[in-house]
Amino acid sequence: MLTVGLEAGEPMQARYNVVIMMSDDHGREALGCYGNPVVQTPNLDRLADAGIRFDNAFCTSASCAASRSAVLTGLHNHANGTFGHTHSYHHFSSYESVQSLPAMLSEAGYRTGRVGKRHYAPESVYPFDYGMEEREFDRDDVAASESCREFIAEEGPFFLYWCSFNPHRDGRIVASNPHQPNSFGNPESSFAGDQEYVFSEEEVIVPSFLSDTPEVRAELAQYYQSIARLDRGIGRLIQILKEEGKYDNTLIIYMADNGAAFPGSKTTLYDAGMQLALIVKAPLSKRQGEVSEELISWVDITPTILDLTNATPRDVSFHGQSFLPLLQEAPESLGRDMIYASHTFHEITNYYPMRVLRSHQYKFIWNVAYQLPYPFASDLWDSASWKAVRRDQSEYFGARKVADYKQRAQFELYDLENDPDEVVNLASHPEYAEMVEFYSKKLKEFQTETMDPWVHKWEYE
Repeated sequence: MLTVGLEAGEPMQARYNVVIMMSDDHGREALGCYGNPVVQTPNLDRLADAGIRFDNAFCTSASCAASRSAVLTGLHNHANGTFGHTHSYHHFSSYESVQSLPAMLSEAGYRTGRVGKRHYAPESVYPFDYGMEEREFDRDDVAASESCREFIAEEGPFFLYWCSFNPHRDGRIVASNPHQPNSFGNPESSFAGDQEYVFSEEEVIVPSFLSDTPEVRAELAQYYQSIARLDRGIGRLIQILKEEGKYDNTLIIYMADNGAAFPGSKTTLYDAGMQLALIVKAPLSKRQGEVSEELISWVDITPTILDLTNATPRDVSFHGQSFLPLLQEAPESLGRDMIYASHTFHEITNYYPMRVLRSHQYKFIWNVAYQLPYPFASDLWDSASWKAVRRDQSEYFGARKVADYKQRAQFELYDLENDPDEVVNLASHPEYAEMVEFYSKKLKEFQTETMDPWVHKWEYE
């Protein structure tokens, strides 16, 4: 029996609470505890000090709804049915037969609640007992957290799915700025009970997947401001857990759905888009302030939570595995040497299926529709950062050639130790032919095991 699990016969009131804090388009390059000294994330940094920071954690699809469906089901999106966005005319949704995390925890006696961005469908598959209107608080994360106080204070074990809209882009630009950056949801004046933190364009840190241009810096400053507000909301939620006496008995997970809303990150399965922050504070764990190098996938979240809460149904299986042993006092390896990712759509017009294998050292990408030019998400195409590339006819965006970003090879293979920016494609090099063949075989096996409809593309394309 795991030391942090529920012992047989333990009374219901002693069961552990669960909080998932999910941000929207937050790359790990913009977190203090992941090495950024400029962005203001003191509450997340303190959470990392109180728990475990995972350095090799990956979403399965760098697109909001598809990624979240994997988190809440333990299944890759090609198997749960959420191939892309759920809202508006995109209209993807999970199969009615899917068993989701809130449904399984509810069946096990948990109160379930959510606040903020919904981005799942249908609601019958993802039932929550308590839920605020999706845009009730919009970008005011402090108010969103405060709205959870009554739910947290009630008797009985609970699961809270707290989802911020920050730092996703919005539909506004900062007209007063000559570079016309997106506002990333930043208000013109501070929300009541909160205080905005503004960053200068000179102080931001430009990651290697972006170009150091005035437009990029202007947008990064807005992005940082949105992240700082996200962090303050998280700080208030943690404060409420402590004030209501629930903090010590609660599993707290911080994660993002995908990387930053910039070209080269969001919607791609390069590491900027899929290698994300994961911070976990587990009840009774003595692993505080530690860093894990284990490979973790977003399909692992549901089985881990069900393992901790002793709520795994007998008739369900997952593509992920529980990493609860890693949260114990003694580190224990999962024995995993690779993880997989699956992307098919973003918006309904953004069809570009990719299947990916990622080990500690190598990334292998199969671009199923490689004959097509890579499709842009509408917010990335219209960003000031990308408009500057089009205006200047730039040869490079960040470390990658624009031509290579827009038109991709069928197979991409990168040595991440020697090429962390993923720009030297080794797939066509004769000396890597056996590796390409081996990884292709592993991808086929993964697709077959997970009932991926796109597995047949190996046969006739």
